[in-house]
Amino acid sequence: MVVLGSKVYVTGDARDRALDGLRGLVNDRFGDLDVAFDIGHREDDFPVVTVDGPDAVVARNVLREEFGEVVPNHEEGKTYVGTLDGWDDDGFVLDTGPGGTVRIPAGNLDLGQGSPAQVRKRFGLVQHLSLRFVAGPEPRLADEEVDRLYDWQRGGDHDNGRVNTNSATRSEVRATVNKSGHAQDIVTVERLGLLEMSIVCNPDTDPPGLLADIGNFLPSELLAVVP
Repeated sequence: MVVLGSKVYVTGDARDRALDGLRGLVNDRFGDLDVAFDIGHREDDFPVVTVDGPDAVVARNVLREEFGEVVPNHEEGKTYVGTLDGWDDDGFVLDTGPGGTVRIPAGNLDLGQGSPAQVRKRFGLVQHLSLRFVAGPEPRLADEEVDRLYDWQRGGDHDNGRVNTNSATRSEVRATVNKSGHAQDIVTVERLGLLEMSIVCNPDTDPPGLLADIGNFLPSELLAVVP
């Protein structure tokens, strides 16, 4: 059993669509592996994938690599994943499922100047986004996480801005971009989690302008990342 490091926090039909999408993703990632799997949904909104069969160990590792895994115990110095649950002047609070919550002190974010709320908006950290952290008496964001977020702000290799979203599947975000007439203004919709996406803009597309145009069509939190 693997408790995935990405939450499904929507309800009703939206939850059913998200779990159906997860089932398709898992089936695709397992490919020719000789396994059977079942997907459950916990009260804390973390999905659980139970895997059986000759290739079960390999399949579980595929899940951990693709989605991360939330675990009940954290060993000092090791890297784990949590989802962004809240923020205040003291730092970020990550939901780690069976492990409860972990607070990343403001001084351990390593994302430059500003309050945690300002940092969150500057880097496009929508609520529920999966973030990797290093456990310890004062946990910190993992180096690879800091590098990823700075790469977003630099615009990657092509000076691409982004609009990050939550509460919507990849297909829903794509459909929204198309409906708003901006299909030609983006490069792709990158999957950040099960319901967290990043719309990667063309170099000449203004992320705040795109956000303003699609905001009426998408009931999500949207944050622009401007290189």
